[in-house]
Amino acid sequence: MKILTTLARGIDTINEWIGRGVAWVSLGLVLVVFGDVVMRYLFNISFVFTQELEWHLFAFVFLIGAGYTLLKDGHVRVDIIYQRLSGKGRAWINLVGVLIFLIPGCLLVILTSWNFAQNSYSMMEGSPDPGGIPYRYVVKGLIPVGFGLLLLQGLSLGIHSLLQILGVEPVNGEGA
Repeated sequence: MKILTTLARGIDTINEWIGRGVAWVSLGLVLVVFGDVVMRYLFNISFVFTQELEWHLFAFVFLIGAGYTLLKDGHVRVDIIYQRLSGKGRAWINLVGVLIFLIPGCLLVILTSWNFAQNSYSMMEGSPDPGGIPYRYVVKGLIPVGFGLLLLQGLSLGIHSLLQILGVEPVNGEGA
């Protein structure tokens, strides 16, 4: 059990640090969008590079930040039943959800996006638009990486849930 606890805490630490980095990228995204809006509406100038940078940063924030969001329990869920359950009931829902939906879903996306990203990298794919970002393969490579981080955090959630069910860890919202 100690190995599982150590593994889960290690994954949590990795996604915590990544989440802090993504927060800074989010600030960068806000500044790029602000600059684009100012340039477009005050000076009637627009750059393809800036518009593509916006969606590249947006993709980075959502793909790389997904594991952190799961760590902080920030994903959307229908709480009609979940909120009425005890802590152990919630742990059971989390464990079953991780095993049946999250792990297979992440593996499916990782496996199907791997060749997609690899093909993009092998041809050094860039923007088809003049003045666009020449490194489109980077954003495509974020897909398997982001889902890999989400998969790791799902494993951590599953471990924490199992340990809560077994009484090794305190149940969220119930006790220490």
